Amino acid sequence: MVIREVALTVRDSPEQARPGAEPYADVSETLSAVVFFVGDRAYKLKKPLKTGFLDFSTPEARAAACARETELNRRFARDVYLGVAELHDPAGRTCDHLVVMRRMPAARRLASLVQAGEPVSAAVREVAKKLAAQHASAARGPAISEQGSRDGLWRRWRDNVEQIRLLPGHLLGAPDVDEVDRLAGRFLAGRTPLFEARIRDGHVLDGHGDLLAADIFCLEDGPRILDCLEFDDRLRWLDGLDDAAFLAMDLERLGAAELAERFTGWYIEYSGDPAPLSLRHHYIAYRAFVRAKVACLRSGQGDSRSAGEARQLVTMAQQHLEAGAVTLVVIGGLPGTGKSALAAALADRLGFTVLSSDRIRKELAGIPAGQHSAAAYRAGIYTRAWTERTYAELLHRAGRLLCLGESVIADATWGSAEQRAAAAATADAAAADLIQLQCTAPPALTARRMTSRTDDASDADPVVAARMAAEQAPWPDAVTIDAGECETCGPAGWPAPLVQRALGVIRPHQAVP
Repeated sequence: MVIREVALTVRDSPEQARPGAEPYADVSETLSAVVFFVGDRAYKLKKPLKTGFLDFSTPEARAAACARETELNRRFARDVYLGVAELHDPAGRTCDHLVVMRRMPAARRLASLVQAGEPVSAAVREVAKKLAAQHASAARGPAISEQGSRDGLWRRWRDNVEQIRLLPGHLLGAPDVDEVDRLAGRFLAGRTPLFEARIRDGHVLDGHGDLLAADIFCLEDGPRILDCLEFDDRLRWLDGLDDAAFLAMDLERLGAAELAERFTGWYIEYSGDPAPLSLRHHYIAYRAFVRAKVACLRSGQGDSRSAGEARQLVTMAQQHLEAGAVTLVVIGGLPGTGKSALAAALADRLGFTVLSSDRIRKELAGIPAGQHSAAAYRAGIYTRAWTERTYAELLHRAGRLLCLGESVIADATWGSAEQRAAAAATADAAAADLIQLQCTAPPALTARRMTSRTDDASDADPVVAARMAAEQAPWPDAVTIDAGECETCGPAGWPAPLVQRALGVIRPHQAVP
């Protein structure tokens, strides 16, 4: 057979293309293609296959896919994608097509460098910058936005779940797949405002769609990003953070979790994206699940290593979904028990937003948070009506944040069953997890704290605290955190075991950054 290169618009540049000490000819295989390496060229031949998510079953479909792959990938690496070649049979008839690329040095694959422990931070940062720049000029529009909507993402989740369930061989346990399905659905159920805001702010675009470390080459004059997804435009129309999450997932899979987290941070910095932490976790989980499906398919093609990789990736997806679960943490207790200090310490560790009833109460009254407004019990801004208004506003703000993907710590006394029921209803309406913590401390310690604090928003004194204690309803659903050990009652002064205990209640399966 004869290969004839056509539409090659980029001139050769031996300095960029030199394969070094690699063999002159080589071959490698992916799920959907075979790549032949000859000299300074790479020729990609599409496999004549049809799956639930691609169709290369006819020569015409493969020719179209080659042309589309070349066009799309030139957005990221114009000097690598040279054009499309015709493959001729002995009679001179065109029987197939190939993507013609400049051969990249295999030793400079990002995946290989990461696994070898080579310093790649600078290159990964450049990838983040290059990706953010491409996203800034990427196509946007109603059809693209629909794919990045809450419902569009949910359809993609459902398609992947069902495709994995239909695969033969039982590589993945049904309980694990079911749990991923449940956690993903719970996150999406209450997050319509978040995804509407993402579309409105221009974060949904025509991206790369398949950003893997094995397809990024770290060259002296900058990284080259190859092999974007070309067989279904809808799978490439996504949130920019979703696009970046693919590489973050792959770096973590390769054992570079810290680098993955830094890459995500760099992308967010360069793109100016204020995405909530929960969304970052969710997209990484989605990408891990997609790759688990691909690993299952590769295992079915005879790749012996793919079965273990599929299980690893499903575990990763579950961990990130657990870490990114939108959560309302209700921290209550009598004055002086350290609940505000615990809230601050947990927020610092988890990145949650703290809403304080003391601050909201004074904000509603037009009083600066640091200004004391002492009054008799149930008087002034501490009447029952003022308290009801304060808790209603706190929960209104919490519900809005939860729907936007922000987990919230609600710092208040939470002394009545009605207040706690209202908090539970707020969490339920936003499809958020509810965690209830009750702080306690010896009366002598709480009295000393109340009389010594100077910059706290609370006005309670020991007399008021005693009256509140007499009316406090039992709280059987709360986990008790005894703050008696915390003498200083500041975020830095909290004993590590107490903070760790509270963290363990909120994120019992935390296993990722």
